[in-house]
Amino acid sequence: MTGSWTNTRNLGSTGLEVTSVCVGGSPLGSMPHLYGYEVSAEQAVAAVEAVFDGPFNFLDTSNAYSDGDSERRIGEAIRRRGGLPPGFVLATKVDGDRRTGDYSGARVRRSAEESLERLGLDHFELLHLHDPEVMPFDAAAAPGGPVEALVELRDRGLASYIGVAGGNLAEMAKYVATGAFDVLLTHNRYTLLDRSAEAVIGAAGSRGMGVINAAPYGGGMLAKGPGTQPRYAYGLGDISMGGTANAMQAACQRYGVPLAAAALQFSTRDPRIDSTVVGISTPARVAETAALLNHAIPTALWDELEALTPPRELWIG
Repeated sequence: MTGSWTNTRNLGSTGLEVTSVCVGGSPLGSMPHLYGYEVSAEQAVAAVEAVFDGPFNFLDTSNAYSDGDSERRIGEAIRRRGGLPPGFVLATKVDGDRRTGDYSGARVRRSAEESLERLGLDHFELLHLHDPEVMPFDAAAAPGGPVEALVELRDRGLASYIGVAGGNLAEMAKYVATGAFDVLLTHNRYTLLDRSAEAVIGAAGSRGMGVINAAPYGGGMLAKGPGTQPRYAYGLGDISMGGTANAMQAACQRYGVPLAAAALQFSTRDPRIDSTVVGISTPARVAETAALLNHAIPTALWDELEALTPPRELWIG
């Protein structure tokens, strides 16, 4: 019988100690077009305060989530508490301008300044380059580009560590290979249904980079169940993923295990992954996530779930 726990781990070679679950701030700004529900400002602030009082010491957000509302709401919670709790790690991401498409080095610096103002901070522990695959890698890595600008922010002391966060694995591998980054964040590509990120996770780990795995529920399919969320990774996955998720859910039910617990622990039990990002938008979800993390799962169930893994050709890649 195996289970997980709310332990802290080294985030690669950064020196940061983070819990095995990282709270994802994407839903906090309210994105009903993506998640199917509204999140009020007061609910979001209350959720962040519950995170500060709970077992997890790591929260991840982004400049562009809900046009900055995620950061504004997190910043309000920080102000109400008089600062971040001791030992708490807050990460955010620089983003290109969603209106103009500008993702220059100058835009990276402006993005960081906007985030510092919204969050009420003067320094980032961890700052990611977010979704750089929207531009050619050669342009991103060129002099004056976003990679150089993010490295400069670290060198100036505005960020202790920098990471790269994105989905396209071929592009993520290029950024990992530069040696410029301290952390890799990948999403929707290392779950019960998809193992696409295996190679890039291994490459990052071999460089001593921290590895953060986001979206272990594949956009909700592995949390709410395929009957409620029939699209894997917001429609990126093959349509047959729903049938496999049904079979996995049935296997979990035979053992009295929530599908969400198996989906979460699939990621947190992997020693190559330092922290797993789970979106939270209500105070109650903090305790619910901790319960899923600690739910005992028999070895026999892990064997059944492994046997149900979709073939490589169905993975997002």
